[in-house]
Amino acid sequence: MFCRYFCFFSLCLFLPTQRRCSLGHGSDTASLPGFENLTTGYNKYLRPYFGGEPVQIAMSLDIASISSISESDMDYTATIYLRQRWTDPRLVFHGNKSFTLDARLVELLWVPDTYIVGSKKSYLHDVTVGNRLIRLFSNGTILYALRITTTVACNMDLSKYPMDTQTCRLQLESWGYDENDIIFTWLRGNDSVHGIEKLRLSQYTVERYYTLVSKTQQETGSYPRLIFQFELRRNVLYFILETYVPSTLLVMLSWVSFWITLDSVPARTCIGVTTVLSMTTLMIGSRSSLSKTNCFIKAIDVYLGICFSFIFGALVEYAVAHYSSSQKCAAKTPQEGSSKELTKDMEEVNIANILTSYRQKISFTSIEISSDNVNCNDLTMKTHEKIKRVLRNKMHRITGYFTIQNPSNVDHYSKLLFPLFFMLANMFYWAYYLYF
Repeated sequence: MFCRYFCFFSLCLFLPTQRRCSLGHGSDTASLPGFENLTTGYNKYLRPYFGGEPVQIAMSLDIASISSISESDMDYTATIYLRQRWTDPRLVFHGNKSFTLDARLVELLWVPDTYIVGSKKSYLHDVTVGNRLIRLFSNGTILYALRITTTVACNMDLSKYPMDTQTCRLQLESWGYDENDIIFTWLRGNDSVHGIEKLRLSQYTVERYYTLVSKTQQETGSYPRLIFQFELRRNVLYFILETYVPSTLLVMLSWVSFWITLDSVPARTCIGVTTVLSMTTLMIGSRSSLSKTNCFIKAIDVYLGICFSFIFGALVEYAVAHYSSSQKCAAKTPQEGSSKELTKDMEEVNIANILTSYRQKISFTSIEISSDNVNCNDLTMKTHEKIKRVLRNKMHRITGYFTIQNPSNVDHYSKLLFPLFFMLANMFYWAYYLYF
């Protein structure tokens, strides 16, 4: 037993010694280039060509995913692989090979101070280690790659939602070095961005994308900026099935009441109230998903407003038709009596006027009417009352011209006019929001 422990202890001491010897024997400048430069005379706080020409940073992007696009917050979240290339003459070594170094060595090198313009939140992935890559080429070129997830602001115009097309940007800029120190370029123009054509988004389709080179003028100087711009077209099929079709069916359901008789008050009232409440619920549901963008009058809000107007109009139509029908029934009985009374009142008014005008001149064979036998005050009061009654009947007759004589015609015309106007409204709506 003692021999076993002794052999195991000797092996443990021998293996680290052998490993240290092999590493020490193989450490030369050909296998590990640049390490002597890093330790002798390399200053990571000074950019390449310090005091001379600007450093050219060539960039390329791989869009791994766009996980979410938020209309309420007006931003998108994307995971990207950002690759930056530049040449540092202080790291030139002999040979034509490239070496991938440990990512932790980035702390010993000068790297560009690139940041994402308009980023709300960003982080570098660190599972299982920091997702960074450093590759050194013999001519001093350095490839520095990062895996970043960022949430970037995107100004959206939601006036045509959900038939809208949004334009978003991913902008890269130098934070501290101006254009006298650094020049940003795309490595291969539009071909510098990969992966976005393969993306499958839930509500959008990537229409087109392109790259731009620009610069921004600030108080501290002019800074280089690279812009990756892409257009996203929303897929409207989901909203057609979710909102447009149900709202259209509710409008058509409200037209069923036109084929129900005016005497069926519970049936027609139930259809009208139910469709109005259902449409209200649908409108509230469509706006709750975009609660922070209610300041916009969106295309979907316009359509829901049109549908609600037609549904509410169908309910008002029944109220008008039913009221006209009840008024017509109530006016049938007293109509004949009122005409006779009107004729009688006119005759009495004429007689009273004659008596008032000629009360001192009229005489009969045996009876002479004097001014003392007629009460003028009573006669004048009766005359005014009868004149008022005549005028009132005149007004009723005038308003009769503007009332509906046959309430059943209201439903008859509504069967034709409501669908016709709804079709015209749809034609104008879809033509405007799809082609203008």
